[in-house]
Amino acid sequence: MTETNQSQQTTTDVLLIGGGIMSATLATMIAELEPSWSIRVLERLDRPARESTGPWNNAGTGHAALCELNYTPQAEDGSVDISKAIVVNEQFALSRQLWAFLVENGRLPSPDAFIHATPHMSFVWGEENVAYLRERHRLLSEHPLFEGMLYTEDPEQIRAWAPLLLEGRTDDEPIAATYAVQGTDVDFGALTELLLDSVAERGLTVDFNADVKSVKRDKDGLWVVKGKQDGTKFEHRAKFVFVGAGGRALTLLQKSRIPEIKGFGGFPVSGEFLRTDNPEIVARHHAKVYGKAAVGAPPMSVPHLDTRVVNGKTSLMFGPYAGFSPRYLKHGSLLDMFKSLRWHNLIPMIRSGLANIPLTIYLITQLISRPKTKFKDLLDFFPDAEMKDWQKIIAGQRVQVIRPNGVLQFGTEVITHADGSIAGLLGASPGASTAAPIMFEVLERCFPAQWDGWQPKLTEMVPSHGHKLSTEPGLAREVQKRTAEVLGLDVPDVSDVA
Repeated sequence: MTETNQSQQTTTDVLLIGGGIMSATLATMIAELEPSWSIRVLERLDRPARESTGPWNNAGTGHAALCELNYTPQAEDGSVDISKAIVVNEQFALSRQLWAFLVENGRLPSPDAFIHATPHMSFVWGEENVAYLRERHRLLSEHPLFEGMLYTEDPEQIRAWAPLLLEGRTDDEPIAATYAVQGTDVDFGALTELLLDSVAERGLTVDFNADVKSVKRDKDGLWVVKGKQDGTKFEHRAKFVFVGAGGRALTLLQKSRIPEIKGFGGFPVSGEFLRTDNPEIVARHHAKVYGKAAVGAPPMSVPHLDTRVVNGKTSLMFGPYAGFSPRYLKHGSLLDMFKSLRWHNLIPMIRSGLANIPLTIYLITQLISRPKTKFKDLLDFFPDAEMKDWQKIIAGQRVQVIRPNGVLQFGTEVITHADGSIAGLLGASPGASTAAPIMFEVLERCFPAQWDGWQPKLTEMVPSHGHKLSTEPGLAREVQKRTAEVLGLDVPDVSDVA
């Protein structure tokens, strides 16, 4: 990547604030669609992907709803809704296709640098939870996007899939699991660096240590972005600005004074994981295993025991343990939340707080829990686990969207100005896994004049663009097979693991 550390005034076609997976994905797409456009990225820290995109700041799950039970909620009558799971699966399929295109065209090196085949499992215990998982599997296995998902209540089969889950476990309660061989583990930090490096070869400029202080519209219609870089003031003018600054996107969009951001607020959630690099333990678990969230827990706090591959080294990670901090970024300020308060979002934030008191209590409880108490959650998954083998790591900060009506939204929200000259992204999970479809939305909403002309190239980049995989089983299978081959996932046939 090209680094510039000189104070300067520049004019660029596209200015991206934030050096995470979202900005890297958008920069990549624009470089393919409009090679002549100038692109600049401003990153507040000394290198890209140090906030939520960093490999140890997230679970690295290629979120395809294969194992995440929060995407298939159960109603009071016992029915299971799989609609969200279908949407998430289709979204991740778009990201996989984009990555495959970039690998095939030499934009990305060996995919082994950022993605690995890792089975996705759901694991539950107790009669009610087993009944829920059984029904969830029945519904999903009938859908073309989830073909091949296996289900069992047999402890020995579960032991064959993930031995740690059964080590030290008694036979006094029913258990069940599903197994999806097509799951993945993704190092979004490595992917982000590779994407930025690739676009840099075609003229992208990345400024590190560039702390944006203001975003304002000039009388000539251009956006003026000002800040400091290594103590020196900078000023950049741009035709289009994207704010992909994680939790800080809210306050930067507020500074732009676009009416579309009015009423939006942010609820920060901090997190921790437990991690082990003990090779004897790591060798006995190759899967991402998700359970059910505790009552009152936010969706991003679904417990899971994961295989992680970072910088070529395999580890296991368990969590997350949720908590509360007023910071909007891991490397942020304790005043972040208070600085985001405006007259137009004060009432929505108060309403959201009053409506989510159980969530607040849960987060505070998690925050003050002793290490031994938290470790008991891991024992539910790995009964023979010992504290000496695990170390605490701090996860990235998540800022959940508070909508103008006061509703706390778990997910992402694209904010665009009416004329498409500025856009930003609020929210979190599934986040990085859905970067491609989110950036498709940004492109369509912000560049309507170019959108139709871009269609052939977009279809080349993502062959299923314009199609709905959930209604085209043949295309869904073709996409799954092709991307697996190109990305080197080497997914075995289901019969090999049954």
